[in-house]
Amino acid sequence: MTTSSTGTAGEQPVRAGFAVSERTAHLRAETALFMRDHVLSLVSHDLRGPLNAIHSWAYVLERKLDANDPNSQRAVTGIRNGVDQQVKLLETIVDATRAETKALALAYAPFSLHPLLDETVDEVRSGLARSRGVEVTIDSQLATEQLNGDRERLAAALWVMLTFAVEASAEGATVTLAARADARAWHATVTFSANPDALQDPALPHLLEAFARKQSLEPREAKRIAWVLALCKRVAEAHGGSFDQGEPQAGDCATLTLRVPLSATANA
Repeated sequence: MTTSSTGTAGEQPVRAGFAVSERTAHLRAETALFMRDHVLSLVSHDLRGPLNAIHSWAYVLERKLDANDPNSQRAVTGIRNGVDQQVKLLETIVDATRAETKALALAYAPFSLHPLLDETVDEVRSGLARSRGVEVTIDSQLATEQLNGDRERLAAALWVMLTFAVEASAEGATVTLAARADARAWHATVTFSANPDALQDPALPHLLEAFARKQSLEPREAKRIAWVLALCKRVAEAHGGSFDQGEPQAGDCATLTLRVPLSATANA
């Protein structure tokens, strides 16, 4: 599959001559799906606060206004009805649309962790890193450790982490995947030197959507992540784990960290 850089926003990843495997195309689609639902979740959350405040103030105004003034009472009723309509819209369209990833189904089975690292790194190398001149290395302290979880979902989370790091790296840079396990959990950290120009350069091949790469450069509120990393966060939390996007200081490396219990339990 070869796509021109002149494709639509949902399809643009690449410049002419850059081949995308069927699996990479699937992972790109999954990344976009989770990103869409993450944005809808933020919209739903961030709108409910102001709407609740408007609803409350409408009741305050109602008590202050002349009960015998039909125009004032009609205005207050219109405000409350408008708020109720917006809340219903959030519930029936926004919340319903993201139901697929909100209730994430996981296929639990024990699997060895180290082969998962090798396979995912190979996928990222062949899918984007080589064409960008970025080296992807593994720093693993794993031996025969196993994790009871959804292997395919966790592989997708690692793929997004590594792909984002490659997208944000300049030619000649190195992206490192460090992995270890303690008595309770598996820890995977991707470290890279973020380069905004590389992330946005239209002349370079890309797998992630342009607006998502641009949004990732914007300031983030505390504990919020770039939209494009939504799959990582959702998969980690569904396994009872966590995902963190570190905030790099000037000149420092950026980090993406996934933590999943070795005996993961459903937390969807």
